[in-house]
Amino acid sequence: MDDRYLDIPSGATYQYAGKDIPSEDSSGLPWTIKQNVSPNNADSQRFDAGAVFVLESKASIASPTLLSLPFAFAGLGWGPGILALIAGGILSFYCYCLLSKVLEKCESQGHRYIRFRDLSRAVLGPKWSSLVIAPLQMLLCMGVVIRCILLAGECLKIIYQLYKPDGSLRLYYFIIVMGVVMLVISQVPSFHALRYINLLSLVTCFGYTLCVVGGAIYAGHSKLAPVRDYSLAIGLWTKTFNVFSSLSIIATAYGSGINPEIQATIAPPTAGKMFKGLLSSYMVAIVCYFLIAISSYWAFGNRADGNIFNNFIGSQGSTLILKWLLLLGIILAVMQLVALGSVCVHSC
Repeated sequence: MDDRYLDIPSGATYQYAGKDIPSEDSSGLPWTIKQNVSPNNADSQRFDAGAVFVLESKASIASPTLLSLPFAFAGLGWGPGILALIAGGILSFYCYCLLSKVLEKCESQGHRYIRFRDLSRAVLGPKWSSLVIAPLQMLLCMGVVIRCILLAGECLKIIYQLYKPDGSLRLYYFIIVMGVVMLVISQVPSFHALRYINLLSLVTCFGYTLCVVGGAIYAGHSKLAPVRDYSLAIGLWTKTFNVFSSLSIIATAYGSGINPEIQATIAPPTAGKMFKGLLSSYMVAIVCYFLIAISSYWAFGNRADGNIFNNFIGSQGSTLILKWLLLLGIILAVMQLVALGSVCVHSC
């Protein structure tokens, strides 16, 4: 990541407290930007948009585990599953708000940090930041990107199987295709240029949520619907493993936010914009999470798959729901996964 992250020319100076300050921190930290951009500046107006933050934060929070939430409910049951989903939302929202306050405080002191590792460098020092925070953020972002590629490739294979149940193409062919697509998307020159992709992410997330919910209700009332069983696994070790697996899925569902990277695209002052953006994005995310988790778990019980689209597939290319509805949901899900992956690629 470089100065293109904010479309800022290298070596530029900014007015702060009546003084010209270079874009590079005097301490030598290349990713700390000191600036006080006038709200009347025409060039800064394109960064000063709460709506853009809502789009970007929504795209980052809605992780690929959204399609696995019914599977998480299958390992916890109705009550614990709903409580875990609510608790995860509250805890992560509180953490993101605290992080936003810290970033605003630093900005008021003349420091604007673009990434988690930059903030940690100022708090913990360069040594601990390089040894602990930087590797963790890299692993998280790369894990999300890899998960997006794998899940999108699996969705493409489902489409292939609908038309060629006995086809010879394997899953890794589709994974390679999605990897190439993600490679091309990663060449977008700046993070802020992704705002149109994030708008697409918001629309597609709503779209495939409606498709999955409608399909689950339709399949649940269908004559071909599987027998619903909401009982948990038998055996202490199996049940324990399922509980921890389900909790990790729910935790990951809320753990993809990249607030410093997003907040850096908004012109100061950012006070109030971040909270409103977080609140709006969480309202969208939670609605999608609960609709998919509850409707799909109701329809398929403990047979819910890690990719809920697999539950709509019958034998020999048959489907439990209308084929066009399933295709539409899968295509929208693939588009949203590509959008989320592109956001995480640019934050690494």
